Amino acid sequence: MIRLFSLFLALAVALAACAPSPSGTRLGPDGKPLPQVYRIKDRDTANIQFRMLDAVNALRGASGQQAVALDSQLNAAAATHSRDMSVQNRPWHFGSDGSSPIERVQRVGFSGRLVGENISETFESELETLGAWMEKPDTRRIILDPSADALGFAWYQENNGKIWWTMILGDTGGGVAASS
Repeated sequence: MIRLFSLFLALAVALAACAPSPSGTRLGPDGKPLPQVYRIKDRDTANIQFRMLDAVNALRGASGQQAVALDSQLNAAAATHSRDMSVQNRPWHFGSDGSSPIERVQRVGFSGRLVGENISETFESELETLGAWMEKPDTRRIILDPSADALGFAWYQENNGKIWWTMILGDTGGGVAASS
């Protein structure tokens, strides 16, 4: 009887291991879900930009800073730099032509002052990337800078799923002046 029960128990465990996980995600050998590539479709652009804007403004509001607004010129500069980082295959603040973030925002016609630029090379979502930026003092400082009133945010996703994120904050001159 015990032998029959053991056989059924072993069979049940074996069959359970063959069944897909309830959420449809694949599991690794450790039993934890395997990471999934965050795929972005062209139609997702506005949703992602506004989701980032809302998240940044929530963080800024919680720290007593004014809200920022999306700026089409800064979005264009961010998109250009994201694509260029992919071409260079390295996350850094200089363009393949040697351009700096200041030069890039001037090229797109932004007449305000560059507050700062955050970049990332990752397979993670925009909100996971924002969380990583908030953990580092230098990138958090840019996001929460009191003089910022404009935000540019864009990305480039490679076929393998890697995403090159660029966030640019600017001061249009109409916002609160930076305090020393």
